[in-house]
Amino acid sequence: MADKPHSNLAPTRIFSNVQIGLIWFGAAVSLAEILTGTFFASLGWQQGLAAIVIGHLIGCVLFWGMSYASARSGRSAMEMAAASFGVKGSLVFSVANVVQLIGWTAIMITSGAAAAMVLVPAFGLAGWALCLGALIVVWVALGPAVMGRVQSIAAAGLFILTILVSFEIFTTSSTEMVVVSAGDPITFGAAVELAAAMPLSWLPVAGDYLRQARRPRSAALTATITYGAGSCWMFAIGLGLALFAGSSDITAVLSQIGWGVVGLLVVVFSTVTTTFLDAESAGISAAAIYQRIPARTAGIVAALIGMLLAIAAPVATFEPFLYLIGSIFAPMAAIVCVDRLIIHRTSDRDVLEPKSARSGFNILNMVLWLAGFVLYRISLSWDIPVGNTLPVMIIIAFATWLAHRIYQSMQRSTDA
Repeated sequence: MADKPHSNLAPTRIFSNVQIGLIWFGAAVSLAEILTGTFFASLGWQQGLAAIVIGHLIGCVLFWGMSYASARSGRSAMEMAAASFGVKGSLVFSVANVVQLIGWTAIMITSGAAAAMVLVPAFGLAGWALCLGALIVVWVALGPAVMGRVQSIAAAGLFILTILVSFEIFTTSSTEMVVVSAGDPITFGAAVELAAAMPLSWLPVAGDYLRQARRPRSAALTATITYGAGSCWMFAIGLGLALFAGSSDITAVLSQIGWGVVGLLVVVFSTVTTTFLDAESAGISAAAIYQRIPARTAGIVAALIGMLLAIAAPVATFEPFLYLIGSIFAPMAAIVCVDRLIIHRTSDRDVLEPKSARSGFNILNMVLWLAGFVLYRISLSWDIPVGNTLPVMIIIAFATWLAHRIYQSMQRSTDA
């Protein structure tokens, strides 16, 4: 791998704010987010909704930070990581990102195929996984310019379908709570953390897409609001299903009220509009690791691997996976945001050609990240009312600011 990072990934400013908003609303509408909302049923409607909103506010702070930093510099999330952690240091996050995005691709295809099979069982799980995987490959193969237009149309249609589905669920269901828990009872703090972890899982993807935005500041805000609001909406649908509809399966509920076709459209489009982002971003990260691989080709390969995993080893439980993602990327994002947006240690020139590329690692930031990772993992055993991400984020952000102030002071003393 060459020391000059990612020159083949120079961005083109092609996405308007409307396209950015529709792309990120399409990302928010997913069966995984609806299913996660059902886990909050033991808290009841008011507490469950409060946990959803608080968690998303926390997670979306880092989502906005990574989005704005990438949009302003025109660099991908992994290039931002290279500026803060060194080219070789950023490989840790690039590899982790490829693995987690392929994992998400498999999880999303599995959940989409399982839901579609309820409505049209003739295809079977493998058949639906093949169909969804093929559509995702087509979405990735279209490329950003064409995909932006297609995704906008699909997301707009999905928005209308989601309104109809929400209306049916919340108006035709019983007004009395019939709690259907999707697992063990959850504490308020754990629910907040689970809600915060969902935006965190999108941090690298946010940077990869916002770097192509025409208006960095407003585009970052648009992406954050549309994703955050859309994700809260999906969580609320899941919570409502478990509390009022007496089911944690949205496809079964829609089928019972005669909305099988609408349900199928929601399943297919929500799976594709969400999962292609994962596959394409995996391609971008793979190209950052090995520049001879075209990002689009790597994205198609990632989609195919995810599809094969969905067929061969379908996974239904993903909460531990979400927490692992949070423990890796929350400290990383906190450090990058402090570097870029607070102490301005890394300029746009540094992102293009990081000074730390000479040594390969920024030891100070790598140590800070490792401390954040360990702190996050340890804190998962604590019941913190505001979840784990917020305190870890504040501690690591402050530690990063303080460590660099001390380092700069020592450098000035040495130079004097």
